[in-house]
Amino acid sequence: MKILSVSALALPDVKIVRFARFADNRGYFTEPYRRSDFDQHPELAFMRGVALPQMNESWSKPGVVRGLHFQWNPFMGKLVRTISGRMVDLFLDIRLGSPTFGLIAAHDMPAADEAPHSEWIWVPPGFAHGNFFTETSRIEYLCSGEYSPGCEAGLSPLAPDLDWTRCDPALKAQFDGLVTSGAIISEKDTAGLTLTAWQADERSKQFVHGQC
Repeated sequence: MKILSVSALALPDVKIVRFARFADNRGYFTEPYRRSDFDQHPELAFMRGVALPQMNESWSKPGVVRGLHFQWNPFMGKLVRTISGRMVDLFLDIRLGSPTFGLIAAHDMPAADEAPHSEWIWVPPGFAHGNFFTETSRIEYLCSGEYSPGCEAGLSPLAPDLDWTRCDPALKAQFDGLVTSGAIISEKDTAGLTLTAWQADERSKQFVHGQC
């Protein structure tokens, strides 16, 4: 695996790991993940000791909004990439006491077959995760914890008290346009918590800055 760069996003605990593709007249070959490279890369210290015991895949139609999901017992961080189509990833800090608590941002991750690189986004425990799609898309993600029924919850991506001030305005405008034109959102996600309700929820004490 040839890691080209590791960079922080608007919420700095969320990272982008860009890796190379090796192209020729047939197409390209790439090695998206190798454990030893993650362990040894000097800029990936935040991944040291992080096991990735579960892989998930999802396929979404244009106009779909998913999220904002999170889990505890065990906590679940997500290493996510776009296989085909275009995903815009959403991430919200839900850690009590965090300097970025309540802030939500986005990162555009289209799958471009001709590009010389691809990338992962690492959304660590303590962040609610979601995404939206402007075209038919397939994504996969490696999880740092196995699914634990009864230990998951979500904030609604439509909650009026989320703070979007760190989000790229163009991506926020695309999200708003999708919602206005009738986004496809599950009943469960639409009925997710507001930020205010989350702060008052006993389960929020599972997510404290510096402890998860």
